[in-house]
Amino acid sequence: MSMSLARLNAAIGRINDVLCAASVLVWDSRTMLPRGGGAARAEQLATLSLLARDLLLADETRQALDGARREVEIYSDDDPWRRAVHKVEEAIALHRRIPADLIERKTKARALGTLIWIEARANDDFASFAPALAEIVAVTRDYADAAGWSGHPYDALIGLYEPGTTFADISALLAELKLGIRPILDVALGRKRPARDFLNHPFPEEKVKAAARLLTEVLGYDYEHGRLDKTVHPFAISFTCADVRITMRLGERSFANSLFGAMHETGHGLYEQNVDPAFTRTPLTTDLVGLHAGGGASLGTHESQSRLQENHVGRSGDFWLAHFAAVKQALGGLDGIDADAFQHAVNDVSPGLIRTEADELTYDFHVMLRVELEAALLTGNLKVSDIPGAWREAMQRQLGVMVPNDREGCLQDVHWASGSMGSFCTYTIGNVMAAQLFEIAKQKDESVATALAKGETAPLRLWLKENVWRHGKRFSRDELLERATGRALEAGPYLRYLNVKYGKAA
Repeated sequence: MSMSLARLNAAIGRINDVLCAASVLVWDSRTMLPRGGGAARAEQLATLSLLARDLLLADETRQALDGARREVEIYSDDDPWRRAVHKVEEAIALHRRIPADLIERKTKARALGTLIWIEARANDDFASFAPALAEIVAVTRDYADAAGWSGHPYDALIGLYEPGTTFADISALLAELKLGIRPILDVALGRKRPARDFLNHPFPEEKVKAAARLLTEVLGYDYEHGRLDKTVHPFAISFTCADVRITMRLGERSFANSLFGAMHETGHGLYEQNVDPAFTRTPLTTDLVGLHAGGGASLGTHESQSRLQENHVGRSGDFWLAHFAAVKQALGGLDGIDADAFQHAVNDVSPGLIRTEADELTYDFHVMLRVELEAALLTGNLKVSDIPGAWREAMQRQLGVMVPNDREGCLQDVHWASGSMGSFCTYTIGNVMAAQLFEIAKQKDESVATALAKGETAPLRLWLKENVWRHGKRFSRDELLERATGRALEAGPYLRYLNVKYGKAA
């Protein structure tokens, strides 16, 4: 590596270190921070965010960038280090437009909002969260204005998670999926529902966690470089590929939802654990735009890996035929329930209140609702005080579900509280991308399908590592898809998958 490029990577490495330190504080705040520590934690995170920004915009970084830019001109367009230089250029250009006080304000709003949300959710008290959410909406709109947008303020926010994607793009994709999924959903709802009451059987938290650990290990999560902890809203977080942590809900209504939540986060963990180690602490494993450690081609790409592990692998009959006995043993119950009954129960289709517990056919309707409300909040067409009512109306309209309280309605997700407006659409992008990758993986590598039929995931992991995980942020989402599948993002494979599993062909 050339001297200037090495100097640039060293500068970004220091930024990555600061962001990893911030991530440790975020992880702590969502797993074990005492109730009284929230205000101090918000100040700490704001300081680290500003420090990371200052390091990015420092003369030393810009001088290293100038030298590296000249050196990579002779590299091919898809060379990882030429891509790395370009990512630093993009990030500096953006952050020059974002005032430092706005970064500080945004970080504090996110940190305090998350802690207030935890209490508000537990107490079903939207009113106590509303002032914090109003500040988050205001600072988010200010951020969008500073970053710049032309069609819709949502464009600037989506661009943080899905570079190059606009609100118009997302609206078109969601409209196509709504049209395609609705008839499949109607067919599925016409069938007799399987027995599923046993999914709500109470088990001690330590046994549910033990079963989750078993499943995450089957999927390939490396506990030498990770851990599994309890939280209110599951998340994964990376402090470089050497330390990638996942979390899960425990003590809630359904042990099965806890298990599938852990498998979902495992997909994120696998992505971060399997990036090329040569990219560690460089622009290829650092989100310099959002000022976060870790991150793949896009957040939707990341979600494709979690939804692939959770649904395509984790909800298959072959998977449970191979592993249900071990899960039963870990739980110490479910007498009289076999693998077939379990997999039918966890694939039951029924509109419900909670996004993270939604079946595959209704899941994207939950996303549509959130995107609709977010866009209206950003334009001022929806007031924060009107969110509970708007949520109830949209749930009734989209899924025919009555919302009994805000805890199971507009307070269920952490995303608004944590300042992640614009990110919900990435779950649907992840669903679409997961199906596209999974379809091609089985076609291109016969060992993938053969192994999955026996409940084994190693060949699939090898294919994903080669085609997705190892690249980190080197390629864009569509570049990654085109290299792996020959096509940019398209809804066809996802709709085919849903129709085969749940529609007339099922």
